[in-house]
Amino acid sequence: MEARSIENARNTHYDRHSHETFSIGAITAGSCVYLSERSRQRVGTGSVVLMNPGDVHACNPMARQQWSYRMLYIDVSWLANIQQDLGVTRHNFAPFLPIATREPRLYAGLNRLYEVLIDSQADVLEKQQAVLTFMTAVQYSLTSVRDHKRYRHPGISRAADFIRDNCKHPLKLQDICSAAHLSASYLIRMFKGEYGMTPHAYLVNCRVEFSRAQLRKGRPIADVAAEAGFADQAHLQRTFKRIVAATPAQYRA
Repeated sequence: MEARSIENARNTHYDRHSHETFSIGAITAGSCVYLSERSRQRVGTGSVVLMNPGDVHACNPMARQQWSYRMLYIDVSWLANIQQDLGVTRHNFAPFLPIATREPRLYAGLNRLYEVLIDSQADVLEKQQAVLTFMTAVQYSLTSVRDHKRYRHPGISRAADFIRDNCKHPLKLQDICSAAHLSASYLIRMFKGEYGMTPHAYLVNCRVEFSRAQLRKGRPIADVAAEAGFADQAHLQRTFKRIVAATPAQYRA
């Protein structure tokens, strides 16, 4: 699990992006526009927002007003094991249907969990117990789709898989089309409809997700930039900040 917070930000702006993790957060001050694959809505203080893995989304403040939030990024396979224990799913992670809620118990529970996670005096057992207690409450409070597998055009899915598997390498449009067995015009038109991003934006997002994983290991930023397929460290820095709202150095720290 990864926890982060933004306090009293005014100029924090996110490009459309997605995560490999399940993400859940609380708006603790101000309000923002939450744009997801399925809807666009205004959420404010007291709201809990959810992002299933792979869902394209962006949260940005209202007219550059100040806002604050806390966000948790949770490993999907770990969460799927909890769902299996609770009888929610038999195999795969079951995505949640709501993308935002004002359930006061969940809002309070997420804030309590965040405080435990960042408490240097709390031991590992206390943190593990707090995480399990909160995620069990989330599962019982919100609806998830049992063994859900979202249908996507098989050719578009092949294109996304190819981009994800080869994101560290230079890619040309014809490479993706060949892997997907689709024409360029069809791929461009349909990919954004399926994923909410162009193939190039999806490629950049995959490179950022790879970079996050490497930075968590403490690897040098220049090495990560080169391995992830960015032109140089400055390119990684600009792109990373647009999607993560932090520099690579801040994230690694």
